[in-house]
Amino acid sequence: MAVRHLLSIHDLSASEVASLFDLAKDIKAKPSRYTSSLSGQTLGMIFQKSSTRTRVSFEVGMFQLGGHALFLSSRDIQLGRGETVSDTAQVLSRYLDGIMARTFAHQDVLDLAAFGTIPIVNGLTDDLHPCQGLTDYFTLQEVFGDLAGRKIAYVGDGNNMVHSLLFGASKVGMDIAVATPKGYECNSHYLDLARQDAMAAGTSITAGHDPAAAVEGASAIYTDVWASMGQEEEAKQRLRDFDGFQVNRNLMAGALPEAVFLHCLPAHRGEEVSAAVADGPQSRIFDEAENRLHVQKAILVSLMGK
Repeated sequence: MAVRHLLSIHDLSASEVASLFDLAKDIKAKPSRYTSSLSGQTLGMIFQKSSTRTRVSFEVGMFQLGGHALFLSSRDIQLGRGETVSDTAQVLSRYLDGIMARTFAHQDVLDLAAFGTIPIVNGLTDDLHPCQGLTDYFTLQEVFGDLAGRKIAYVGDGNNMVHSLLFGASKVGMDIAVATPKGYECNSHYLDLARQDAMAAGTSITAGHDPAAAVEGASAIYTDVWASMGQEEEAKQRLRDFDGFQVNRNLMAGALPEAVFLHCLPAHRGEEVSAAVADGPQSRIFDEAENRLHVQKAILVSLMGK
C-alpha cells in the first residue's frame, strides 16, 4: 500500500473526514483503548516556526498513544539550507516512523512527502493548516451534530487558515462565506480548488469584503490574527487596513442566535476579536484548542497505525 500523508484537506474525501472524526470522537471518549496504538514508534517533529499548541498536542499525543516524539527545531535540522529537503527526507525515513513538519514554504512539506518513505503530516505552512482546519470542523460537529446545510463565516486575513477552512467546508457539507479587506484576499489557486470541491459537494463559497454580509445566517464565525508569524513588520499597516474587521458583539449579533466563535489562537484581544467575544458564552476557542490533541491522535493512528 502506498504511504499516506496529510498535506491538505483538499486531498481527503468527505467519507475519510467522517471516519477521522469518528476515530477522534472515540479516542477522546475512551483514550485508554489507544495507549499502545503506536507503541515503539517515533514521530519526528520539524519546527521552522514555533508553536504552543502544535508542539504540545503532538508530543503529548504520541506519548498517550505509546510512542515517542522527537523535537527538531531549526537549530537542530537545517531543512533545505545545510542539507537538501530530499536528503533530509530520505535520511529521516531511515530513523523515524513519521514526520510532522511546521514550515514556512509549503513546497518543503510536499518535498518531504515526495522523497521520504514514511507518513508526513503538515503541521502548518504559509499556505495551509490542515490539522487546525479539521479540528475546527470536528469542534463544530460536537456543538451542532450534523453540519450539512449550515454556514461558517471567516472574517479577516486571506491566509493559510482560511484556505484550510475553505477545503474543509465542502467535506462536512457546510457553506462558507469569507470577508477580507481589499488586498488581503485568499490565494486564488486555493480558492479555485475549493470552489471545485464545493461544486461537487453541492455547497457554496462566497468571498467578498463585507463582514456583515459574510456572517448573515452563519452558525460559526471564525477569525485569525491580522499579522501572522513572519509579518511583524507589516503589523502597523495591517492594523489600519483591517479596521472594521474585528469580531465583536455587534458582528456576532448578525449571525444565528446559536452561533459560536472560533479562533485558532493565539488571539490578540482588542484587535481581530474583542475580549467580550473571545471570553464570552459563544466562544469555543478552548474546546477547539483541546480538540487539536484528539484529532491529531486520530490522524497519527490513521497514518502510522499498523
